[in-house]
Amino acid sequence: MSRSIAIGDIHGGLKALIQLIESINLKPKDRLLFLGDYVDGWRDSAKVIDYLINFSKQQPCIFLRGNHDDLCENWLRTGEKNEEWLQHGGQSSIEVYEQISSEVIKEHLQFYAALKNYFIDEHNNLFIHAGFTNLRGPEMEYYSSSLFWDRTLWEMALALDPKLNTADDYYPKRFKLFKEIYIGHTPVTRIGKDKPVNIANIWNIDTGAAFKGKISAIDIQTKQIWQSDPVYQLYPAEQGRN
Repeated sequence: MSRSIAIGDIHGGLKALIQLIESINLKPKDRLLFLGDYVDGWRDSAKVIDYLINFSKQQPCIFLRGNHDDLCENWLRTGEKNEEWLQHGGQSSIEVYEQISSEVIKEHLQFYAALKNYFIDEHNNLFIHAGFTNLRGPEMEYYSSSLFWDRTLWEMALALDPKLNTADDYYPKRFKLFKEIYIGHTPVTRIGKDKPVNIANIWNIDTGAAFKGKISAIDIQTKQIWQSDPVYQLYPAEQGRN
């Protein structure tokens, strides 16, 4: 039986991504759902995109758009350097992209342009980088950028009274729209966790790869979890940079 496996934020950690992929023991029909933020952080941002482009030629993949991917694509297309982006990993992407050819950049721009803002699978599971605010779902979101910047969905999950159930009037309507919702964007290391966290039907797969954490993957059906080593340990020359 083929599997569906979600993979959290990567942030240029190619060594950790390869380690993670090798640990999963993939079968040809397994589908991987990448939740975004492939770039900005460790020095291999451009190499991560190269790897994913080639990897998707031999393995079924869904690639979602993260806020860092959006910012990096915008810089590649327009030259605009968002100051906040530069301070949160963007400078590392600029440094590597300035060293590669225009032909490679053109291929990468095609990858960025094809990223999905969200994906709903055949079981009504939602995969999205950050979250959504519209009570009718992400397809009704007024600003598409909210889908890769929103933190209110996760904040609501953290604040949810565990005694509530779906029949209660106060239960979040957004949660009821989908069987399960898989997100990244906000590292669970901020609440002292180092593995994907489940609250209600929300799964946060961002385990802090941009900082001191790991890259994580989860089997959507069985909930088996795989993790890389802490990414910073694989890039010792860059410790203290992120």
